Amino acid sequence: MPLKERKKLGEILIEAQKITEAELQKALLEQKKYGEKLGKIIVKMGLLTENELIQTISRQLGIPVVRLDKIDIPREILRLIPEDVCKTYMVLPVERRFNVLKLAMVDPLDINAMDEISKTVRLELEPCIATEGEMKRALEKYYGARSIMHETLEMIKGMEEKEEEEEEEEEAKVVEAIEDEPVIKLVNSIISQAIQDSASDIHIEPMEKDMRIRMRIDGKLREVPSPQKKMFLPMVSRIKIMSGMDIAKTRIPQDGRFDIQEGMKEVSVRVSTFPSIFGEKVVMRLLDKSSALYGIDRLGLFDKDKVKITNVLKRPYGFIMATGPTGSGKSTTLYAILTSMNTPEKNIITLEDPVEYTIEGITQSQINPKAGLTFDTGLRAILRQDPDVIMVGEIRDAETASIATHAALTGHIVLSTFHTNDAAGALTRFVEMGIEPFLVASSVTCVIAQRLIRRICEECKEAYYPSMTVLNSIGIKEQVTFYRGKGCPACRNTGYKGRVGAFEVLIVDDDIRELVIKKASSEEIKNKALENGMTLIKDDAIRKAILGITTIEEAMTLTQLD
Repeated sequence: MPLKERKKLGEILIEAQKITEAELQKALLEQKKYGEKLGKIIVKMGLLTENELIQTISRQLGIPVVRLDKIDIPREILRLIPEDVCKTYMVLPVERRFNVLKLAMVDPLDINAMDEISKTVRLELEPCIATEGEMKRALEKYYGARSIMHETLEMIKGMEEKEEEEEEEEEAKVVEAIEDEPVIKLVNSIISQAIQDSASDIHIEPMEKDMRIRMRIDGKLREVPSPQKKMFLPMVSRIKIMSGMDIAKTRIPQDGRFDIQEGMKEVSVRVSTFPSIFGEKVVMRLLDKSSALYGIDRLGLFDKDKVKITNVLKRPYGFIMATGPTGSGKSTTLYAILTSMNTPEKNIITLEDPVEYTIEGITQSQINPKAGLTFDTGLRAILRQDPDVIMVGEIRDAETASIATHAALTGHIVLSTFHTNDAAGALTRFVEMGIEPFLVASSVTCVIAQRLIRRICEECKEAYYPSMTVLNSIGIKEQVTFYRGKGCPACRNTGYKGRVGAFEVLIVDDDIRELVIKKASSEEIKNKALENGMTLIKDDAIRKAILGITTIEEAMTLTQLD
């Protein structure tokens, strides 16, 4: 059957009995809401894995599957299609036989891509299908930042070998080097590589004789190739100029930010410098502004906890707290809740430090202590703006806590983050801050404690049976099948790709209120919440390990949270 006559993806999957009509309609609604390709939505919803999806398309349409991780494409073949076309349509030329070009495609049903490429190459196209993950890695391999970064490092190395400079560099030379092409190219390639690797942070650190560059990917710092120490000052100065800092000030911490466009992504970069004995350490935090902000369905909550939170959000007022250490995903949870409540009928105002993601339809404000806009003064002002929902970035002091609790009692839904180890601890900590127990008991409706754990890479996931000693250590008395990642190019041989939350959702019911008013300990509150159906973070993580979402090793990192 000619490609143009082929059926739509939804029809193909229903015919193959891979999804139901109801599941397709739900996926189409999600597609309409978020604007992504249907195949990607189906994978995100968990209806099929990416491999199952492409194998089904391959069988139904007779299109072969190509493993891009397993092949090297010659440069003369790559030159047949311009780089921007390959990146736009997620395609790569693989092989040419006379006037036939074998074309790897993520979406072989994309007629527009086929027409555009056919006009460009003037060859007969033979489509084959590749996973999105493998296509992204191949594009990165042949055109990406890592390739550019290595080329730049080699160019710098070659320049250094030709130059014989004195050990001492004059300040004028450093400033001049800031605008040198190699420095600009190197800084840009480091940031681009971090974005493509889904890194959350970039660390650039001076050592005594050299420098180190690391990226935090899936919560773990990983080292990447670094230039010689003599490039450190120009690089740091270049980053400081990009983020609006003073390059002359090197002995005090500074903060700045800038935005960068990487492909279809608009990324906000928050920059922080900190003086050390060998120079200024630079940390860049990457926030993908263009990434879709999904509702609570996408957080990784099990149905029981999802229903609890959904029911709390139906109330006209109340204080909802997300608690946990720095980097545990609290802000993501609150943004997801805000997104789910964002309707024209609600006036939603936030006070943040900083504003991490912008959400259309919500009034978001950045605190500015120098101008007198702090969390407590800002919160007082917000209450005069007739809000329905208020989000306060963080409860840092008793004054803010007091205003927030009173706001929750006077007809507002208040969201905020807090720093405690578990859900019960947030309630007792509020009382310790000087808030009257009856106010805490009356205002707080829900506490969500959480941690982030790494997901198993779907590309190299395998089943195995851990020893009974390991199972007994997490309270499992019989043999259970668990899963792990073997390590592959998709996960850079770590066995993990992405992260998911492990949650503890405490609903403040009459029993909990009574204990709070009595100033009961967090242990007593936790035990009562467990009696009433709360799941501990560690148990939530263990269940995710049993279901093959994470590994038993990741779950065991949370077993000390009792």
